[in-house]
Amino acid sequence: MTPPFALALHGGAGTISPALMTPEKEQAYQQALRGALQAGYAVLRDGGPALDAVEQAVRRLEDHPLFNAGRGAVFTHEGHHEMDAAIMDGRNRAAGAVAGARAVQNPIRAARLVMEHTDHVLLAWPGNDELVREHGLPTQPAEYFFTQHRYDQLQEALQEGRMRLDHSQALPTHEDPKKKMGTVGAVARDQHGHLAAATSTGGMTNKRYSRIGDSPIIGSGTFADDRTCAISCTGHGEFFLRAVVAHDISCLMEYRGLSLAEACRIVVHDKLAPIGGEGGLVAVDAAGNVALPFNSEGMYRASQTSHGDAIPYVAIYK
Repeated sequence: MTPPFALALHGGAGTISPALMTPEKEQAYQQALRGALQAGYAVLRDGGPALDAVEQAVRRLEDHPLFNAGRGAVFTHEGHHEMDAAIMDGRNRAAGAVAGARAVQNPIRAARLVMEHTDHVLLAWPGNDELVREHGLPTQPAEYFFTQHRYDQLQEALQEGRMRLDHSQALPTHEDPKKKMGTVGAVARDQHGHLAAATSTGGMTNKRYSRIGDSPIIGSGTFADDRTCAISCTGHGEFFLRAVVAHDISCLMEYRGLSLAEACRIVVHDKLAPIGGEGGLVAVDAAGNVALPFNSEGMYRASQTSHGDAIPYVAIYK
């Protein structure tokens, strides 16, 4: 009998309402999530490691312009892109991360490069781009990361900022740019019983001062330990940083003996929500159980396990 394996992924959380979504765009999101799920799950089904599975899933999402990571990364206040990513191996808690990357096509590959080819965990720009070029990872010009939708979001955010400075009301016809909390991530358990997590993001639209959120911070936005769980978070990063969300879930399981579902519920709903921490996460435990909790209006998410009905699950709204 094949040991249980599982994969779960997300494409961001926040204000995701059917009223703001066309049928065509909803279908495009679902197809992209399903494609990433299939890519990562195929690795696990063929006996591959969880680390490869989460990287493959995240790379597929980074390559898709719909998601705020890689090609679809949002614009900073200055009009460029600063991308963050992290990956963690549950076997030995090895980890790698990059912050503020500007040229690498797939930031999650850069994070794995840091983990496997340096003595460090987190490299900031411009050092991470230098490392990427030294090792020959694909890079892209700024034009590759340009999408009209993301550029329009920046213009909305800049306009809203000007109106607030004029003590006026924000534009009523657009959603709050702060509610666009796009991040992608994946967690997996492989047939050998090992866990892994990966997260990648373009950050927040109109961000300034080289702001870094929780995604590349091990223990906040990304964490994996074979003894407990693997976690990838998405949401308002400042709150996830303060709550050390990913590690807190692992601690509740390790020290209090809670189930994955209960630990996730406590952190996402009882600890984050009361302080304004909006968002969610995907998680898998040592037995291959999956949890996809969120306290926002929606979260792009998908999962599949080898046990149970083994049917792919893809969803957007509550």
